[in-house]
Amino acid sequence: MDEDGAEVTGSTLPRRQLGRFLREAREGAGLTLEKAATLMEWGKATLQRIEKGTTEKVRVRDVLSLCEIYGLSESKSAIAKGLAEQAPVKSWWQTYSGSIATWFNLYVGLEAGAKDLAQFQPLIMPGLLQTTAYARAVDRLYFTDESEEELDRRAEVRAQRQNILTRSRNPTTAAFVLHESMLRTVVGDHRVMAAQYRHIADLSTHDNIDVRVMPFRAGLPLGTPLPPFIILDFGRDVRGKLEEPPVVYCESYAGSVYLEEQSDVARFRRAFKIAQGASLDPRSSRDLLREIAKGVRE
Repeated sequence: MDEDGAEVTGSTLPRRQLGRFLREAREGAGLTLEKAATLMEWGKATLQRIEKGTTEKVRVRDVLSLCEIYGLSESKSAIAKGLAEQAPVKSWWQTYSGSIATWFNLYVGLEAGAKDLAQFQPLIMPGLLQTTAYARAVDRLYFTDESEEELDRRAEVRAQRQNILTRSRNPTTAAFVLHESMLRTVVGDHRVMAAQYRHIADLSTHDNIDVRVMPFRAGLPLGTPLPPFIILDFGRDVRGKLEEPPVVYCESYAGSVYLEEQSDVARFRRAFKIAQGASLDPRSSRDLLREIAKGVRE
């Protein structure tokens, strides 16, 4: 049971992501759930459990058969196979050199399916808020061996990700707490930074986007430094059940950790609430961003 008493499935992140991946592939192929299940010689419920990520065991050969039915390319089939092979653990570590294709990031799929997200970031502008110029400046430093074309593709992916905040239908509700130290860290040059500050200020005028700045004077409101983290929630169905259990995502230089245990999620929710309370309100944060942008230009 979750914190509100709603039943939570026991599915793991790889299973859920595999289910979402296969559902989108099926829909892209123009097949109904019933038709696809019939082609696999399954009952509808079997395929439905796979797509919801609630089945405990997924056979790789079945996944590859589905990929063949859906007409997926070899590279996309490899992604599905990699997800099917992931160990069924509650919290797991995804290294950048793992068995899933390197260009496929589990987090991006979770982000795309989230109804609400909350992010604390003390180090770098959140990807969902980055301008193209800021993102390119960061990518040139991190992906030193990539060509301009490859960096362009990364910029395109990031732009697609950001659409979840600004789309006209059902945009994701997002709350951000940005530490002032991150705002004072120059990436690229001052012109890049000025445009970045204005961009965040403009985004914060949207009803679904809450941006707050934690000033230096806030000190350590939890008594310890907070790492960057994101809490993702996936909404509830018509009966009030969670569509998927909430997830906490923490990224580091070596890889990413995904936390699903209720105690972990509750701890990070509390941390985010305290961080919000120690921050400037949304209007004051917006004013500060525009003030910093003006000062940079001058």
